[in-house]
Amino acid sequence: MVSPAPQAGREVTAAHARPVLPPSRTGAEMTATLRPYLNAVRATLQAALCLENFSSQVVERHNKPEVEVRSSKELLLQPVVISRNEKEKVLIEGSINSVRVSIAVKQADEIEKILCHKFMRFMMMRAENFFILRRKPVEGYDISFLITNFHTEQMYKHKLVDFVIHFMEEIDKEISEMKLSVNARARIVAEEFLKNF
Repeated sequence: MVSPAPQAGREVTAAHARPVLPPSRTGAEMTATLRPYLNAVRATLQAALCLENFSSQVVERHNKPEVEVRSSKELLLQPVVISRNEKEKVLIEGSINSVRVSIAVKQADEIEKILCHKFMRFMMMRAENFFILRRKPVEGYDISFLITNFHTEQMYKHKLVDFVIHFMEEIDKEISEMKLSVNARARIVAEEFLKNF
């Protein structure tokens, strides 16, 4: 592909040049792809968190998250899926009084799958300490959060958004660190075992 010639009187700087990236993904490149992904999730969440109190149309004096009960189609918003790649994605389902955020975490190999499953299970067992964490994720995703109008009334909206974004940033780091620790431990065990031969 031929890049267009620079306009007259305009300098060509490093910003206009398109560098050829190596096949291996560096930490800087990972951050470069992660930032737009998180910005898109943040903007969508901020728009979706326009929640209000809404009484049930079915049961008198009841107030249930419409995104969960799905009793009236007119109260639900179009679900939005934001993908970084085929394995990492976020599903944001909105309604008049609640938003459900489901996150699929990157799992490159079997070790990461096991670590992710154990880590998410550990967190979901302590869901009451996180307030907005669901005990069971939406099918096809690793973890889900449920934010209702009561949460937005009791807490700052921007802090709720910050929590979800911070969680997404940290979960990759945590799983990577656990994987390195497991690999290092396996190497030490293998070395100790082979000393006997």
